[in-house]
Amino acid sequence: MKAATGKAGIRPEGVWLPVVTPFLNGKPDFESLDVLIDHYIGKGISGLIPLGTTGESPTVSGAEFDRVIERVVDRARGRIPVFAGVGGNDTARVAQQAKKAEKSGIQGILSVCPYYNRPDQEGLFSHFLKISESTDLSIIIYNIPYRTGVNLENGTLFRLAECKNIVAVKDSSGNFKQSMDLIRGKPEGFSVMTGEDALFFATLACGGDGGILAAAHLRTEAFVQVFSLVRENDVRSALALWNEFAGDIPLLFQEPNPAPVKYCLSRMGLIRSAEVRLPLTGISGGLKSKLDGAFNPGACKQQDR
Repeated sequence: MKAATGKAGIRPEGVWLPVVTPFLNGKPDFESLDVLIDHYIGKGISGLIPLGTTGESPTVSGAEFDRVIERVVDRARGRIPVFAGVGGNDTARVAQQAKKAEKSGIQGILSVCPYYNRPDQEGLFSHFLKISESTDLSIIIYNIPYRTGVNLENGTLFRLAECKNIVAVKDSSGNFKQSMDLIRGKPEGFSVMTGEDALFFATLACGGDGGILAAAHLRTEAFVQVFSLVRENDVRSALALWNEFAGDIPLLFQEPNPAPVKYCLSRMGLIRSAEVRLPLTGISGGLKSKLDGAFNPGACKQQDR
């Protein structure tokens, strides 16, 4: 799917994948990362986001961060846009990281609202304005109050959308009314991408632009097809397809993400190990059984490799 363009180059839409970071014996597994990138580009995703929360960014060192980004950019070879997770609660440091990231070949960054120090709306506005001014990269703002402890209100977001390189929001507000008001009021050229996997169809049907979805590691083609059908105004067919697999999505978040996704990917043979880094741990035996039943990863191994 060809990437859309907007006020500052890439305007995110469609199915974007916050790709996991494979680990093997405590180190990034670049061989498996290559397999993932080729696999998902072949499945029709619109963009890749390495080193977000799903990529276990809090546990990745600075040197590993640089190597992972370099590998993803090199392997993607311009076939689809690559945005990297660059965020934090020290504005000056994030601005410096964003500027440094320009040299990596990525097209943009995904930047989360500052966590723990809980700034007010003016603090949030000034934080993202500073980042915007520090880089020419496109910026997706990530609003996820249940992780950060602070909610970026729509009015503040609309002010930030006036910045030429703030092109989208990953909306995980947890407030359906706020999300719908956001979609109705979004400025021209600005994308609303849901980060709530279970709300992907609802977001599209109400005029949203797509999703940044950990669950799209599984049933990838179905996610892409739902997006295509809605864009073709065939909402009835999109809903019928969505209902075939939407009920399984919560299983992937029954225990901390990305451990359930990594389990499925390892069973499918797409990564060599389901290893995660502490403080995350592997999933329970009970969830493994549920995932095997829902996604049947063993049967998918050959067709998805």
